[in-house]
Amino acid sequence: MAEKTHSLPTLDLSALPGPETILREELDNGVTVLIRENFASPSVVVAGYLTAGALADEPERWGQAHLTALALMRGTEGRSFQEIFEALESVGARLGFQANAHSTSFQGKSLAEDLPLLLELLEEVLSSPTFPSREVERLKSQHLTSLAIRAQDTGAQAQMAFDELVYPDHPYRVPVDGYVESVGRLTPAALRRFHRREYGPQGMVVAIVGAMERERALEVVTQALSKWAAPGGGPMRRVPPAPELKEIVRREVNLPGKQQSDLVIGAAGPSRFAPDFMAAALGNSILGRFGLMGRIGDVVRERAGLAYYAYSAVSGGPGPGPWQVLAGVAPEKESAAVELILQEIRRFTQRKVSSEELRENQSNFIGRLPLQLESNEGVASALAYIERYGLGLDYYQRYPGMIEAITREQILETARRHLDPERLAIAIAGPER
Repeated sequence: MAEKTHSLPTLDLSALPGPETILREELDNGVTVLIRENFASPSVVVAGYLTAGALADEPERWGQAHLTALALMRGTEGRSFQEIFEALESVGARLGFQANAHSTSFQGKSLAEDLPLLLELLEEVLSSPTFPSREVERLKSQHLTSLAIRAQDTGAQAQMAFDELVYPDHPYRVPVDGYVESVGRLTPAALRRFHRREYGPQGMVVAIVGAMERERALEVVTQALSKWAAPGGGPMRRVPPAPELKEIVRREVNLPGKQQSDLVIGAAGPSRFAPDFMAAALGNSILGRFGLMGRIGDVVRERAGLAYYAYSAVSGGPGPGPWQVLAGVAPEKESAAVELILQEIRRFTQRKVSSEELRENQSNFIGRLPLQLESNEGVASALAYIERYGLGLDYYQRYPGMIEAITREQILETARRHLDPERLAIAIAGPER
């Protein structure tokens, strides 16, 4: 029987962000600004990042970038912790920060009329945080509690074991939030040194989307950020390729008293800069994302009933993030679940996906794009994303054509390149065996 064919969604490309609707400017101090108007609501969203991430942590102070980001708003040279939050709450605005491996990201939201205040606070907490001892110690205590909880979380422990197998002697083996021992060494003085060394306008990206004319928004952001001068910042740190696995490697973590086991199976995948990333993303949707979590979810969870959840993920960040299958199973079903997952990975790397699978997933990727860009938050994140990876202002207008051009052959080649079924890492965390 001939396979069914699906017609792909047709998008109004002129309605998507593009060179005609995005204003991009570089300030003299190295800040890149991207602005898009949207008068459908009275709000404005500010999103972006600085190139100060966990890759800059010293080995004895893992978790430093994470704690620094959390502590930015706990006091500045001009305002106390209470005053910062009262300024935000008085106008119903919000602002937050989060560190990852390569950067520290931020997002804020306010009414358009309050954008000057929001950007003033953004500049203040980035340029002159004081890291008060009482606040840092309080955050550190909270973070140590979260690390103690992580130590008893089967999913987190399986992921950490997987990262250590796939990334030995590589920066990606270390969790962004650090370890109990390294976080315990952190002091306000250490955070101040990290801030002085790593924070600065060079390499910073700010996206502004909402109910303000582009020229006015540029004027406001220039006034707020152009005077910031600091030696930190610069190009985003690169990481080396991940070491290639030579065989199947396995690690089990015993957590007495647990009722569930979590599995992570996979290898290092492509970075977002890699030419085959889009083929990997589309292929991963077929393997373990689309519908009821793709082939993995269908076989492992729906048909065999072996898992509470089962899906696959490809991260595609600045470096070779993992391409992995994750599942939560009853401890007595670990072996059966692992074997079924390996069976599906073998099938995925041996035969082309069907034309029907390809077309369905292409349709999903294209059709969901307008939904991802329907909010100011979604567009602001999208603008920061295209800047981060140098994709070009017309990326979202080219996107449907790029997805439609991916072939079954490309997906198979990409799967074989990154998911060799004879060279995978298998990490399991669960009750004592």
